[in-house]
Amino acid sequence: MSADKNLQRPPAEVVHADELQKLAKSDKDPRPVGWQLSPRAVRKFILGDERLGITEKFVGNPSLVDRAMVALATNRGLMLVGEPGTAKSLLSELLCAAICGDSTLTIQGGAATTEDQIKYAWNYALLLAEGPTERSLVPAPLLRAMREGRIVRFEEITRCPPEVQDALLSMLSDKVMAIPELGDEGMVFARDGFNLIATANTRDRGVNEMSAALKRRLNFETVFPIPDFETELALVKTAAERELTRAGVPRPPPDDLLKMLVMAFRELRTGETSEGQAMDRLSTILSTAECVSVAVALGVRSHFLSGGEATAADLLDCIAGAAVKDDAEDRKRLRRYLEQRVARRKGLRWKELHAARGRLGG
Repeated sequence: MSADKNLQRPPAEVVHADELQKLAKSDKDPRPVGWQLSPRAVRKFILGDERLGITEKFVGNPSLVDRAMVALATNRGLMLVGEPGTAKSLLSELLCAAICGDSTLTIQGGAATTEDQIKYAWNYALLLAEGPTERSLVPAPLLRAMREGRIVRFEEITRCPPEVQDALLSMLSDKVMAIPELGDEGMVFARDGFNLIATANTRDRGVNEMSAALKRRLNFETVFPIPDFETELALVKTAAERELTRAGVPRPPPDDLLKMLVMAFRELRTGETSEGQAMDRLSTILSTAECVSVAVALGVRSHFLSGGEATAADLLDCIAGAAVKDDAEDRKRLRRYLEQRVARRKGLRWKELHAARGRLGG
């Protein structure tokens, strides 16, 4: 895929094409069969290397990245689990971009996902005219990944019906897919490099529990939220600035507002203030990804609507839009947070945030 500045979200192999080329040229380390880069080069691509000018793209435990690569190199599938917004999908995309150069072989799991959407379908006009032939076959991501020796990404796998999940068993164990309609030519054996990365968030894992047989074919790794305030703040600031630049917003929100945003998200997420006091937590998952979205919304709001610098009142409006979903109690919890916690904070911005609480209503 060629670079296009008008794409809203190009895949990682396009965005970071220069870094991947730089790593490929300097990569002299041993690599597993079917991999385009060595595991050491993949680690540098994901976690960054200042000496080579490679940026950090995933903020997390380096050992998690190492274990994920080992699982993929040993031909076991990889299962990434964790709370929503902990960058599971980002990690799977970066791994695919570095290992096989293609992160677009993606299946989005859901209640309506069917087996033909993950394996193959048919061009019905050609099927009626010619019968089941290779020309009338329409490969889905899983079949393409097996034929091309690439990694397929299966997002939110536990949202799929059990029969769709179990369709993966023979592909993961025997590395073969049968296409009965093609007769003797209908056995597709996976090429070197084929594997699968699945993701599931902890909120949806109980929707359609995975079978024990499928679990045995996957290595499970948990992606945890960012524990450190300063690290999360730096990530939110960097990601927001990047997205705002793409949106045509020349100036990011002020640093003091971003600090307030990250602190509020962390406190409302964990149910504990920065001083260690217990408080009500929201039912909504206030992830780092959601925090970035609020920071971007704050910048867009101030630039395109008010035409000036973002205010604490703008911040409250943006937080409310992300934090209050379908639970009416969350609005009350957020208001109590403003009245009981924010009211005690020192500083002009905190006072402005407290003064804007009337915007929540109720």
